[in-house]
Amino acid sequence: MTRISGRIVTPDAVVRGHLDLDGDLITAIVPDESAGDDMIVPGFVDLHCHGGGGHTFTTGSSEAARAAAAFHLAHGTTTMLASLVSSPFDLMRSAVAAFQPLVADGTLAGIHFEGPYLSEVRCGAQNPAHLRDPSMTEIQDLIKTGEGAVRMMTVAPELPGALDAITYLAEHGVLAAIGHTDATYDQTHAGVAAGATVATHLFNGMRPPHHREPGPVVGLLSSTIVCELIADGIHLHPGMLAFAAGSAGPGRSVLITDAMDATGMPDGQYELGGQDVVVADRVARLAHNGAIAGSTLTMDVALRNAVAAGVSLVDAVHMASTTPARLLGLADRVGALRPGLRADVVVLSADLTLRTVLRSGKG
Repeated sequence: MTRISGRIVTPDAVVRGHLDLDGDLITAIVPDESAGDDMIVPGFVDLHCHGGGGHTFTTGSSEAARAAAAFHLAHGTTTMLASLVSSPFDLMRSAVAAFQPLVADGTLAGIHFEGPYLSEVRCGAQNPAHLRDPSMTEIQDLIKTGEGAVRMMTVAPELPGALDAITYLAEHGVLAAIGHTDATYDQTHAGVAAGATVATHLFNGMRPPHHREPGPVVGLLSSTIVCELIADGIHLHPGMLAFAAGSAGPGRSVLITDAMDATGMPDGQYELGGQDVVVADRVARLAHNGAIAGSTLTMDVALRNAVAAGVSLVDAVHMASTTPARLLGLADRVGALRPGLRADVVVLSADLTLRTVLRSGKG
């Protein structure tokens, strides 16, 4: 048996005491006021990540995917989706085939296609050369090839055929996300009604709110949808992060990294989806127009930034672990510190600096 002592962040409270592990499972939480000041939280669940440590998911390389997952595991992410960007269909299909074994062995929790069925007006750092209207033939092929590996797809609901695509995804166990969209408020709600359950990086890649046309941001916040938030202090002002988290609540907010391969690497020249990216002072931007191109964020820093923005630690842990695990249908296995769940544990110092990461009880 392994015992970890400190302040244990459960789904409801912070309990000073001991977290007991037996093999790959959590067996007990034992209160003890004499336990130390380390903060003990569940392993992070990242729904939206393009790479890290110099390795990318976006080219469909299984070797690079394993290395990127290992990099983020070292920063506390014990469950993650591999996110691709808008690409030709042949690359999308080959990536599914390459990543399916990694999903089967637990390295990845699944694949997220951020595009190519996105708005040109709100494409952000997505390559406009690869954008197109939703194709049911492509979607059906990807889901069939993946045999359960395709877990999420981002779609702009205003595109021709988008609502049918969203419904099809939802009916086949794939999370339909709304993002990179110029949709109106009503078009956004139509996407939710069709079956969408996620907002891809709320605010970013979306028509800005206006008091006469609330657009997708207000449409998503006013719905039942779960909102991704990039807590790097760059994509969202801390005040806007706190506002969105407070509006949606911890049960409808998730922290994501949207990290690219430059995460954890020196400033310099990189590439994303066939476009040149320059990273300077941890900010990634497209070389040709300065658009923000993903992030250099890790989930341990995202948690710390959310707390610094005014989100309570218990709520921030919900957003980093519990809520995304539930969204993926994994709440009976991961996402919280509770007896019977997998021993995915992150130990932080009192100032929330990373100290130790365990996945299935192993460091």
